[in-house]
Amino acid sequence: MSSIAQEESRSISENVTWGHRKRFADGKVSFAYSTVLGFERGPNGEVLVNHEEAKTVRLIFSLFLEGMTPTAIAKELTERGIKSPKGKDKWCQGTVRRMLSNEKYKGCALLQKQFTIDYLTKKLVKNEGQVPQYYVENNHEAIISPQVFDMVQAELERRKRVNGSHYSGVTIFSNRIKCADCGGFFGSKVWHSNDKYRRVIYRCNHKYSGKHCMTPHVTEDELHELFVSAFNELLAEKKEILSNIEIVRKTLCDTSELTAERERLHAELAMLAEMTRACVEEKQSAPVDQDEYQARYNGLVEKYNISRQRLEEVDYMIDQKQAQSEIINIFVKALKEQGRAITEFDDALWCSMVDFVTIGRDYRSVTFKDGTEKKVL
Repeated sequence: MSSIAQEESRSISENVTWGHRKRFADGKVSFAYSTVLGFERGPNGEVLVNHEEAKTVRLIFSLFLEGMTPTAIAKELTERGIKSPKGKDKWCQGTVRRMLSNEKYKGCALLQKQFTIDYLTKKLVKNEGQVPQYYVENNHEAIISPQVFDMVQAELERRKRVNGSHYSGVTIFSNRIKCADCGGFFGSKVWHSNDKYRRVIYRCNHKYSGKHCMTPHVTEDELHELFVSAFNELLAEKKEILSNIEIVRKTLCDTSELTAERERLHAELAMLAEMTRACVEEKQSAPVDQDEYQARYNGLVEKYNISRQRLEEVDYMIDQKQAQSEIINIFVKALKEQGRAITEFDDALWCSMVDFVTIGRDYRSVTFKDGTEKKVL
């Protein structure tokens, strides 16, 4: 690193650290509460919950766990006449999505998500590792319990894996019911929508689209009964499942090899960048054969791009495995806390425990988030 770059880095670090210290008061961290729906300033400058606005925050988290997408939630809030955090009549999905991932709602604070690079223009940039970040737990009163917040983060990650980036959420069963014939998902359909016999059923989306899957439809009541039965079977094996869960975690979530590869790729990219810079400087300082220079330069750039692409792939795989580990954490916590068999369907248990349900022609099964499958004939 050049002396200029070192000086800039030191200056940024010192300024950020000063700003970080300034935001602490008696071990707590203040934040721009006016931009975070649900919080307000107390008489002594402390962060307090605005209980009226907190109702909207809890509604958003609840609707999401019921299966709605951020877009659908934004539409619902707009139709209900609820004001957005900026006081607007119309909500956008981006606002909802950011709220669902905002750690402040579980009582924590992540400092330096952004930092100022120019104190004259006050220009902010996203912190992607240039300066330290600080995570403060139990910083203020929570609006959303840590368990519910973590459940939402796991569900956000699960939806990313469903059909690529596409997820169509209507209920908590959306994109969680698989067809044993084609491997596709069931969708909700309304029968007798305009009369007293109205009911919602779920059937394979490909049943009449050319594949003609022969799997039967299911009702919500049947799904409720299936979950209760499968969960109670799982609960009967609770001790054995918990004793084996670490083996599952190591198999599914180990990132040691990927982390080592990521470090190697970072070093390789730094070396290739330096070699490319030296190549350019050599051309500028002395006459060189243009064809030879271009071939050398293009070769270095190609290697750099290949390594960078692989680094992006490795970063993605590490993120996926870390998300899977968090999903298993939630599963383990929910299983440990459940002391007895259930007699009726529980939305929260469903969201924290179930990966998907499979509907076959002559059987049904529930696959839990640790990989355990319970089949019902």
